[in-house]
Amino acid sequence: MFELKHITLSSSGDKKIAGIFSATENIKGWVLLLHMMPATKESWDDLSKLLNAEEITTLAIDLAGHGKSSGGPEDYLSFSDNEHQDSINDVKKALEFLRSEGAEFEKTAIIGASIGANLALKYTSECQNLKTLVLLSAGLNYHGIKTEPFIEKLKSGSSILFVSSRDDERKNSDNAEETQKLFDLVPADVEKEIIVYEHAGHGTDMLKTDEMPSLPESIVNFLKNHF
Repeated sequence: MFELKHITLSSSGDKKIAGIFSATENIKGWVLLLHMMPATKESWDDLSKLLNAEEITTLAIDLAGHGKSSGGPEDYLSFSDNEHQDSINDVKKALEFLRSEGAEFEKTAIIGASIGANLALKYTSECQNLKTLVLLSAGLNYHGIKTEPFIEKLKSGSSILFVSSRDDERKNSDNAEETQKLFDLVPADVEKEIIVYEHAGHGTDMLKTDEMPSLPESIVNFLKNHF
């Protein structure tokens, strides 16, 4: 059993951040879900239900400029790099909310897609107690959020799952290659796993692929092993 609530959080600059909070009756862990552009928090609905079924409480938010958050649904289209980078404050406020609901950071993970993955990595690298990450289509540099320095700052005992697809190619960008580069930079005392699909697309689109292994099941199992 779980209880679903639509919530609103206050972020920097009086921004309002919309979220879907799904609290399970018995809690084995907590997960914050950060979407890609131009998606919204609803892109995580199916995965959230799977996690809830495993007694993992979830919070999915609309980053500023998206969905029902301040500036949504389309202000992100005109965001400067600094405005995109400021979304780290949305992440901070979401985790503060989870803490207020009883979350233990040692049993809390962030799952991010695309720019959401970069934000997840940045925050985790700077937080003493967060140690579990799932990154879908993380990039080397999304709007000035450069990930290589953050990878090198991951704490001993952390665990990270990278996911990419070989068909995720854009101008001057090959996400499978970028993901492999980040994977290779992970410190030796950090547990790491990688899944590379052939034709699964980008970010949360990969959750829908028929390729094996099943990505939703792989994520659930990864988290269960680290909570």
